[in-house]
Amino acid sequence: MNVVIGWDIGGVHLKAARVEDGRVTKAAQYASPLRAGTGRLLEAFAEARREMGRADRNIVTMTGELADTFSSRKEGVEHLATLAARELGTASIYAGPAGCVRPQDAHKHCADIASANWHACAALIARKRTNALFIDLGSTTTDIVPIFERKVAARGYTDSQRLAAGELVYTGLVRGFVMATARRAPLQGTWIPLINENFATMADVHRILGTLPADVDLMPTADGREKTIVASQARLARMLGSDASDAGDETWILVARWFAEAQMRAITDAATLVLSSGRLISATPIIAAGIGHSLIAEVARRLGCAYCRFDELIAVAPEARIAVCHCAPAAALALLSSA
Repeated sequence: MNVVIGWDIGGVHLKAARVEDGRVTKAAQYASPLRAGTGRLLEAFAEARREMGRADRNIVTMTGELADTFSSRKEGVEHLATLAARELGTASIYAGPAGCVRPQDAHKHCADIASANWHACAALIARKRTNALFIDLGSTTTDIVPIFERKVAARGYTDSQRLAAGELVYTGLVRGFVMATARRAPLQGTWIPLINENFATMADVHRILGTLPADVDLMPTADGREKTIVASQARLARMLGSDASDAGDETWILVARWFAEAQMRAITDAATLVLSSGRLISATPIIAAGIGHSLIAEVARRLGCAYCRFDELIAVAPEARIAVCHCAPAAALALLSSA
């Protein structure tokens, strides 16, 4: 049996996917915030290795090099490549169009390695579909990547280029800042400008609305208090300079819907921009992944596009289907390396 494990080192999560003879059998994500250093990442690697088991090959991609633990993206790439090789024993580092490189050669390919996890997914989808729009709504960001004539057709590659092209949107299901989602919100018949403090996150919005999947919010809340609807209402109210007791539940549900709609519009607008490049048409199927994959179905409806989930394109154990959607880059890496 040929076993490949794909690894995706993010700024706050480590994701892993195990592939056995071309079939994904297991996938999981682990909390590993890098802002306070790499200690939690080391713990996450140890936990993941126990759960994922042995492998004939380990393939690593990353976005964590952007964490402010590192003085530069180059330092982050080199540090994380070295750390992954040490923790996994042996590993290859994914460098996008340049293929896989040895960890000791990562310094020669920093621009290709940095934040290339989206490219792994797009490269795999290009083998499965002639034309498609891949949208991965994660905890912090949303990737929007066109596939045209079985090729990755992104206009940007670096984070900066992708932000400019609308192919990277800094909005996520969990860690997205509420004040970055909208500048004001309606409250009791008045537009209230938001307080520019991180009193609440989009996890609070989706928790109030019941659209936050189980087991995806691995980070502490903005105020360190509990993850309940009541506590989320209190945090969201604070963004508007209020207390939750100033209004009833229905009011805070309406406010949460406002922020969810603002997030949906941001993603839909960016997808429209990407489609407007002219190579794809509005009927292009959307392939959805990430912890927010279910929300992408609404984006597809608004754009008049067919919709399917990432896991529907690949061989995967039934019990791992949702986890694979949550860890799509890790799974894509392992599958690309198994082919």
